[in-house]
Order: sequence, then structure tokens, then C-alpha cells
Amino acid sequence: MSYVTFVPQVSGSASADAGVFVQGTHVPIPLVEQSGVWICTAGSAMLLEKSYRLSSCDAPLWLVVDEGTLTFSHLSASLPLKRGECVVIPAGTDNCLLDNARDARVLWFTLDGRLAPAFMRQMNALNRVPAKQGMLPSMVVLIRQIVQVLVRHTGTGDASYQLSQLLWGLVAAHSGQSVATSATLSHEIARVVDALRACRYRDSFSLADMAAISRMPMETFRKRFTSELGLPPLAYLQFLKMERAKTLLRDGMSVRMTGAEIGMPDPYHFSKQFKHIVGMSPTAYLKHVGGGDARPSGAPKNDEI
Repeated sequence: MSYVTFVPQVSGSASADAGVFVQGTHVPIPLVEQSGVWICTAGSAMLLEKSYRLSSCDAPLWLVVDEGTLTFSHLSASLPLKRGECVVIPAGTDNCLLDNARDARVLWFTLDGRLAPAFMRQMNALNRVPAKQGMLPSMVVLIRQIVQVLVRHTGTGDASYQLSQLLWGLVAAHSGQSVATSATLSHEIARVVDALRACRYRDSFSLADMAAISRMPMETFRKRFTSELGLPPLAYLQFLKMERAKTLLRDGMSVRMTGAEIGMPDPYHFSKQFKHIVGMSPTAYLKHVGGGDARPSGAPKNDEI
């Protein structure tokens, strides 16, 4: 079973108050197990010490900062994480440290099943090393719900269907579908979200374009969109463009072609925007996470940008 433990790193003989932890385990019912992927464990912690060593885990681990900030380190890599950001840690990864973590609240879950790698790849999270994972506010809400449901029903399959619904809700939210949490978006906002998806994020919609699709005044639309999805419209569109770009890059498309495919034909502009959103250039991203694992035969290599 993929239990997650946080070991305080306290010098000398000082005693440590590790924090407040809750964690639950899931025993999937046969139908959910046959689906090929399910949530194995989930939990939350209020961290009261500055530094922790994170135990290695035999399943992919998603770690989300729900409150505060911290720095995740693995070997020579250091990832600063703030509220709403996530790092995905491959199974069996050792030497993971959390620093500057005092008063941070974190959420986590692990996956199991023969189709777990396919699920991870669909989410652009199938990495060789720990890496930041793109998160929308609605996805953090879903992960909070996953933790709450699993802890309440720990050690059973009583919530298997609900956990499966929440897990697939993460895929829906990540892919820009209009049903992002347990509630459906309003008709006006859903119409805009569906229009963005229909062109596979090739088009660069302005705020005025989106407001026109919603048939609302522009300022009213902006406030409604931000309220329902947790991000302003243009920031939401940029996020989904970059998630689409990650998928294309991993599939072997060149940086230049990827930029053009998401409506950014200037490769330098695309690389700059990608680095702003993802935290590294497209080429560095592929080197870091081990992309190209499904490169078609004869596909062009990525440009060095």
C-alpha cells in the first residue's frame, strides 16, 4: 500500500512536532478495479516544521500546496511551490525534501492500476523525475474532495464510484471540458469553454471575442468567468494552450510546429510564453520530464530554443 510519510529534519536532539496529518486508503470494488486505474491513497497535512524528508512511494504521487509555500528538492533540482501548485513524483523516487515548509498545508494522492501510466500521460504527468504539474483552481477543489471522501471511507470500497468520478473529473478539467467540479458551469460560460476547445486552442480569442460568445457585457463576462473557473479568461486560455503544447511536444512535434498549432507561429514568442507558464523552455521541459516517449517514426526532432 502506498502510504506517504513526512519525516521532520531537525538538527541535534531537538524534538519535532511533525504536524497534523490525515491519510486514507482505498480498496476498489471489482468494477472500478477492472477499469484499470483508481486512487490508492490520499491525505492532507499541516506542516509545522521547516524541513521534511518525503518517503519514497511505490506509486506515482501527486503533491499539491493548498496553503502557504514550500520548496521541493530532489537531487540537484529545486522547485519553489506556492498555493495551488503541484509536483508529481514518479514511483520509487528517493531523496525528496520539502524545505521552508512551516505552516504550509499540502494535499496528496497516489494512483494504482494497469492503466495508471496511460492516465498520467493524458495529464502530461508521466515523467522520469519529479516535475511541476499544471493545475487549474477547479482541479485543486477536486483533489480536496478526493482527500475528504477517501479519509471518511478509508480501508473500504464504499466510495469507489465517487472517487472514480472525481478522478475522471480531473481529466475533464485538465482538458478544458465545461464540467470541472461537481457542479456544471453556467450555460453562458460553458458556451465559451466549448468554443475554446472546439479549435483545440489554435485560435487566440480576445476578451471581447469571449464575451461576445457568452452574449454578456465584457466586464460582466470577465467577473462571471473568473468566479466560476477560478482564473481570468485569458489566463485560463493560456494555461490550456500550454497543456496542449506539452502533449504535442511529448508526441514528437517540433517546437516551431507546436507553437503554430496553438496559435503562436513565432517560435521565440511561443518559447517565452511556455517558459512563463511552465517554468522552463520547451526544450528544457522535454529533457526534464523525458518527453518523446510516443514519438512517431520519422517525426522531426524539437528545435533548440
